[in-house]
Amino acid sequence: MTAPAAAADPKTLQIVTNPEETMAQSLGRASIKPAVNAAVAMQPYQGFLGEDVNLMATIEAIRSSTDRIKGGDLSDLEAMLTGQAVALQTIFTSLARRAQAQTYQRNLEAFLGLALKAQAQSRATISALVDLKYPRQVAFVKQANISNGPQQVNNGATAAVFDQSAQARAHGRESQLPEIKELEVSDGQWLDTGTKGTTGRTDPHLEAVGKGDRANKPRRKSQGLA
Repeated sequence: MTAPAAAADPKTLQIVTNPEETMAQSLGRASIKPAVNAAVAMQPYQGFLGEDVNLMATIEAIRSSTDRIKGGDLSDLEAMLTGQAVALQTIFTSLARRAQAQTYQRNLEAFLGLALKAQAQSRATISALVDLKYPRQVAFVKQANISNGPQQVNNGATAAVFDQSAQARAHGRESQLPEIKELEVSDGQWLDTGTKGTTGRTDPHLEAVGKGDRANKPRRKSQGLA
């Protein structure tokens, strides 16, 4: 009669090796698997479930949950976030009650600060759950600022009107260029504002007033007010 095989330690990680790789390669491959890392990190915190929690069973459960999430089923994540939000709310309530029972101001502030941190984490978890359940729609809108003052921007059909208006202004500026070029050709040269012009008479009947034509009247001195 053969002796029964010894039961495997539930906390022992079992490595499946391939004939094509060495033991070191098998251990390296297992060390980077997310399910293995998560289960090993969870193991020290699962004492409340007893000593019979199987490490390999935990790894398999994490793999199954990961496969469901890859397939589009986010129910596990929603349940996890809901549980965390409720747990954090419970921690907030406990710490807030302990803060009220303190007789020293320093202890009261310490417990109340921890309580508010737990409350903030609970709110952040709820916000993450809402974003997961109802993703926000992000819209990329193309709009142009055509005024320096207050304005109302209506996207959609009005954006097309803005584009047409901008094109019309650009076309108007381009249409002025032939006129300027035509003036340059017809005149033959540009106006030189740097050359000093000579004085000439435009009307032969108008002449400058000479010195002798001025009235010989003494100027009246202005008297200031006393």
